[in-house]
Amino acid sequence: MSTTVDPLVSLVLLEAVRTVDLPDDAFEAEFVEELRSKRFGLSETVRAQIIRYREAVRKGQRLPFEEAAGIARLIGRRPDAEAVFREAGRQLARVTYGRILGISRGIIRAMPAFLARPFALGHVRHIAGRYALGTVRRVGATVFLEVRQSVSVDTAPKSAGCAFYESMLAELMRQLIGAVGVVDHVRCASRQEGSCEWRAEWSKVRR
Repeated sequence: MSTTVDPLVSLVLLEAVRTVDLPDDAFEAEFVEELRSKRFGLSETVRAQIIRYREAVRKGQRLPFEEAAGIARLIGRRPDAEAVFREAGRQLARVTYGRILGISRGIIRAMPAFLARPFALGHVRHIAGRYALGTVRRVGATVFLEVRQSVSVDTAPKSAGCAFYESMLAELMRQLIGAVGVVDHVRCASRQEGSCEWRAEWSKVRR
């Protein structure tokens, strides 16, 4: 059976392209129609695909892995690829965090950190498994995310595509219990190391 991904992955990748390509100021906004022909994120093609992916999300459909990987390859050709991948990762984290029941989010945020982490970790594991096809483990206050089937690996120079998962993990942890530690990319499939893995610390929290 071929690998599939949640359509939210494809959706946030394209929405990140659109976000990055939006006019920066009022002067550029006056030339939106002209910008549509120059900026991929403002094109009718992207708009139509975003509508399609939103419908797939609404219906709970799965999409072919290669479809999401194809979008990632398109992003990888851009000079600002890393910025787009980071924006997509943050969007994925924010959307999936928003899907956690409000009462659960409130309980996690109200608990002392040492009690909140196990509950938060359960949500990180679920989100990583469903949307990143990844696995999560904890060693003390350190969380490791491993992704063996990455949609964005080798899509851009200097492992820029891996910023998608890095920013997802960082933002998700920040949303859950206010983690502010650095996320390190400790292993990368593009370096022939088998899989990609990130390490994050939950030792610093905002209370």
